[in-house]
Amino acid sequence: MPSDPVPALLTRATELLQQEFASLPDFELSADPVAMAQILEVTAQKLGDNYPYFHPLYAGQMLKPPHPVARAAYALAMSLNPNNHARDGGRASSELEIEAVRGIAGMFGWPEFLGHLTSSGTIANLEALWVAGQVAPGKRIVGSAQAHYTHNRISAVLKLGYSAIPADHRGRMSLEALEAELRHGDVGTVVVTLGATAIGAVDPLDQILALRERYGFRVHVDAAYGGYFKLIPDALDEPARRAYAAVGQADSIVVDPHKHGLQPYGCGCVLFRDPSVGRFYKHDSPYTYFTSKQLHLGEISLECSRAGASAVALWATQQLLPLIPGGEFARGLAQGRSAALELDRRLRADSRFQPFCAGPPELDIVVWKLNAEPPRRASELAKSTFEACAVRDLHLALVELPLEWFQPAAGSERGTATVTCLRSVLMKPEHEAWLGRIWERLDSAVTEVLKGQGK
Repeated sequence: MPSDPVPALLTRATELLQQEFASLPDFELSADPVAMAQILEVTAQKLGDNYPYFHPLYAGQMLKPPHPVARAAYALAMSLNPNNHARDGGRASSELEIEAVRGIAGMFGWPEFLGHLTSSGTIANLEALWVAGQVAPGKRIVGSAQAHYTHNRISAVLKLGYSAIPADHRGRMSLEALEAELRHGDVGTVVVTLGATAIGAVDPLDQILALRERYGFRVHVDAAYGGYFKLIPDALDEPARRAYAAVGQADSIVVDPHKHGLQPYGCGCVLFRDPSVGRFYKHDSPYTYFTSKQLHLGEISLECSRAGASAVALWATQQLLPLIPGGEFARGLAQGRSAALELDRRLRADSRFQPFCAGPPELDIVVWKLNAEPPRRASELAKSTFEACAVRDLHLALVELPLEWFQPAAGSERGTATVTCLRSVLMKPEHEAWLGRIWERLDSAVTEVLKGQGK
């Protein structure tokens, strides 16, 4: 593991926090430091049974380590354990949440909005679709077949109809199929995904907004994974660039700071362009709101108790790494994007692999299959390569995708057939510098697997 600056940072910050409450009389905590030390030693050993999510050789799922300042700020806030449901429980952390969320809304060009943090992207999307159901009661919600599965489940919880729109050969929502659904006249909300979790596909938001002018529906942008790419438009291909340029015209946006935002789990964020939707949240409580007449975050959230430490960590990170184009945070995103493009280039130059046939990745997720027939054998080779990479400390992921998204044509097996592919999420800035070593391990693993298969 790399040297960890957090303990030293926490020592000084904890001293300063203790000084803030120095006027209070001392009291003894009922805690046994010897017993706690023993338990923590065992805990540390048990935590070793994990993939090395923090390391550049972990390039599988979308797991990005929190920034050291986020970890330190979170731990510091846990000395108080604030609850951002109400100002009574999180006075300072509520102010920091309001400021941090304002920074995220500013990234999307929204000076006026309603929004707050949530415990996850799922809850953030739940709130967005709940409001959508309030605005257009009884109307259907539709999203791409590559949209996150949570939208279908959330719609079921909300008792709203949901329909999946087929995706095109790039994994984007098909505009033709979408318009066919819109003609029925019962669609209230279209979920547009900017950064599908399987392959990083970016739905054509700009063209979907043009359809809104004709059919009149709400647009909810699920940018839980890809939201921060708004900061690096010049690093994106033209279709994705147009989609991100239009994001400010959406009715609601979800982004997950615990993905690209360098935050600990769980930290999601939901934003509404029209602040008046806050009327749907209105409620009364006899005990949580009596100390202030100012806005309580609990009055614009479906969740009650929420970790104030998440807000503190996010605020601290955005102070260190502002959400501005050309800044250090944006450069980190660009480095991951660069790594993904380089991996894709190497895969296309190697006859053992068949990358995503429609072109390079749109964000920083790369998918590819093994060049083998029949598709069943390609799937078996992908699984064997996955295991061989893990032996070499390179951790990838597996994903099941439509066979027709890959070349060459597979004849009669096309259509609904799927194939198991390898998938890499290159979301750490360090992945750019480590791409050569990642490739060496992948090359060695595939060589071993194919040799064992007699090829």
